[in-house]
Amino acid sequence: MDYSKYQDLKVRPVEPGIVEVVMGEEGKLSVATERQHAELAEVWLDIDRDPDARVAILRGAGKGFSAGGDLAMVEKITVDFAARARVWREARDLVYNIINCSKVVVSAMHGPAVGAGLVAGLLSDVSIAAKNARIIDGHTRLGVAAGDHAAIVWPLLCGMAKAKYYLLTCDQLSGEEAERIGLVSLTCEESELQAKALDVARRLAAGAQTAIRWTKYSLNNWLRMAGPTFDTSLALEFMGFTGPEVKEGVASHREKRAPKFPPPPQF
Repeated sequence: MDYSKYQDLKVRPVEPGIVEVVMGEEGKLSVATERQHAELAEVWLDIDRDPDARVAILRGAGKGFSAGGDLAMVEKITVDFAARARVWREARDLVYNIINCSKVVVSAMHGPAVGAGLVAGLLSDVSIAAKNARIIDGHTRLGVAAGDHAAIVWPLLCGMAKAKYYLLTCDQLSGEEAERIGLVSLTCEESELQAKALDVARRLAAGAQTAIRWTKYSLNNWLRMAGPTFDTSLALEFMGFTGPEVKEGVASHREKRAPKFPPPPQF
């Protein structure tokens, strides 16, 4: 499989049967630009088709796993219908493509884990977080509904009560707390994270591939059953990009201040 077309993602075999997908650059936080957002949706199709890939490892380079969406992209989709429709399709495809990828995906999360990267990180079959990772779903802080992956997987992983609390308040979770409530599979010290992910990937790559893939397929039917809930949440998120709350959310992020959202309309 030729992965050279990917520019914002670095995709390469690291060992026989194991492909690594790396977001960002060393020394920087990985921001989901328009191109990275598109690549993060598409890469799972190529990994699924790669005859040499058995397991994929998803990690972030540099200071964190993922820092969320580029504010310039967010502002563009608030005013440009074509851009909004394209990003909506990519957000949908990211979720369904990773669910339907027959190969096992292992994520290794450190530092901030936000946005599209967090979508892939939590939908991975085995999610590993550094104890000091900072997991945040910041949708309502931005002024849009928690679409993305939240409605399809958070209640299943950590229960409705915890899912509502963290998705409504945008409070951050440490990797240690995320593991305690069941949001991630495993946790470890940040210094051990890459080695831990590689160890898990090696064990899975050495296993019975048909049995492992069919087990993943069966278990992911729980997520497929929640597809209509996810589709609704994503539609409401993107409806929110046309409203006044997201404008204040973006402005407050740029100005590094608390948002002052306008009064809600009467529905």
